[in-house]
Amino acid sequence: MSAAAGTPALVRLALRRDRIMIPAWVLVTFVLIAGSARATTDLYATVGQRVRFVATSNGTPAIVALYGRIPDARSPGSVALFKIDIIGAVLAAVLSILLVVRHTRAEEESGRLELVGATGVGRRAPLTAALLVAGGADLALGLLSAAGLVAVGLPVEGSLVAGTAFATVGFAFAAIAAVVAQLTSSGRAAVGLSSAVLVAVYVVRAAGDSADAGGARRLTWLSPLGWGRQFRPYAGDRWWVALVTLGFAAVMVAAAYVLVARRDLGAGLLPDRPGPPRAGRALAGPLGLAWRLQRTSLLWWTVAFAILGAVLGGMAGSVSDIVGDSAGAGDLITKLGGGEALTDAFLSTELSFLGIGAAVFGVQTAMRARGEETAGAAELVLAASVGRFRWLASWLAVALAGTALLMAVAGVASGLVYAGQSGDGGETGRLAGAALARVPAVWVSVGVVAAAFGLLPRLAAAGWAALALFLVLTEGGPLLGLPQGVQDVSPFTHVPHLPGGQASAAPFGWLFAVAVVLLAAGLAGFRRRDLTS
Repeated sequence: MSAAAGTPALVRLALRRDRIMIPAWVLVTFVLIAGSARATTDLYATVGQRVRFVATSNGTPAIVALYGRIPDARSPGSVALFKIDIIGAVLAAVLSILLVVRHTRAEEESGRLELVGATGVGRRAPLTAALLVAGGADLALGLLSAAGLVAVGLPVEGSLVAGTAFATVGFAFAAIAAVVAQLTSSGRAAVGLSSAVLVAVYVVRAAGDSADAGGARRLTWLSPLGWGRQFRPYAGDRWWVALVTLGFAAVMVAAAYVLVARRDLGAGLLPDRPGPPRAGRALAGPLGLAWRLQRTSLLWWTVAFAILGAVLGGMAGSVSDIVGDSAGAGDLITKLGGGEALTDAFLSTELSFLGIGAAVFGVQTAMRARGEETAGAAELVLAASVGRFRWLASWLAVALAGTALLMAVAGVASGLVYAGQSGDGGETGRLAGAALARVPAVWVSVGVVAAAFGLLPRLAAAGWAALALFLVLTEGGPLLGLPQGVQDVSPFTHVPHLPGGQASAAPFGWLFAVAVVLLAAGLAGFRRRDLTS
């Protein structure tokens, strides 16, 4: 039997399982890229405005470290890709990691791959199918992103180069995830290690971009994210960089196939660390177990939010210089979620993005309950003296408390940095409060997952689709001119525009009430239904 036998059937199965996640992810990326490009081109319509903006942006270390340098100040397309070139590459990378791990190591860990392997399926077929699905998703993301850039009036060739950059960076991280999946023995560890690689190459790229001209700038060539920026769409159109990303992906894929043949099914090449012979008191209940399983993830999320908050606070003092005298700048940022003051408008907009990021952690944590159920672990816990309400409430408590912690950390970090710049110590509390104002909307997102899990468990993954819809409506709705009634479907549109806007208790009360109803529905439904696999 061929080592790749059964690959087409596994590809069809993977596409069926991801029929919601892949289109939702690609659609969100398309809306973000097209909406941001259109907004930026309208904001900096003249050469003089673009030159002043690029001078300020490239001269601000925090902005360069976060998003990179803009290569051509006179090119509308080059300026339009500000932020979204690195964001698009990261979104493609994360999608690739999730797809490859989901259909290789996670399937192996659950035992399903062993059953599949007992049929007419070759040893390399699961990895091949996962790479084909991830590669196809990256290709769709790249093509649709290019179409979005063309639709907003940017040149076709540069748009295709930008789409190629997104897609090939995704290919590179699919290959990285394929190797990591052979090293670890659990899907959670594979995603964590692959994500750590993504963070590491982001830091390397940031160090290279923010370094002075000279040798240190070459660090960007050591990062797949740096390669994505070296395509220079609309500022040189370097097609040949695709040879670098695709060559790297080919080498890593070849290494993954070699490693597949050298390990046992279900085992990783890295040895597992043995745990203590007895569990501590913290693991005596379901809350301690949920916390133990999520604490490492929460730690890294907290570190990331602290860094992002600090960068946000550092950028706030340069907002007026960045916007410059571009026509309609204040009105644009106000539409995106700001108040009267330009700096407050910028902070409000960016805190909204962080709120959606916190919702990702909340949805991910709430979804772990479904993973525990399908893996059979929930049945073992519930066989002891643990009630269903207590078990599910423990997972939801970690999700709710974790999201609140993330927003508090981001708000305090941004407030401390901005207070240091402005000399106003009151900014710390003001920005912390503004960040926490997003928490009720985040809890609504968690409530959607809880309700689906309790009432319609097989549709629990629709929580990701709901979050994607919230993101499109919140961040893309004003730019796309959607009716206010449609935008109001997202809970994030009901959050007062803080800092800088007027706040009342009513929106928070309604959001909190909706979250409570959804959470209660999920808990009640789970108590009455059968466990499913």
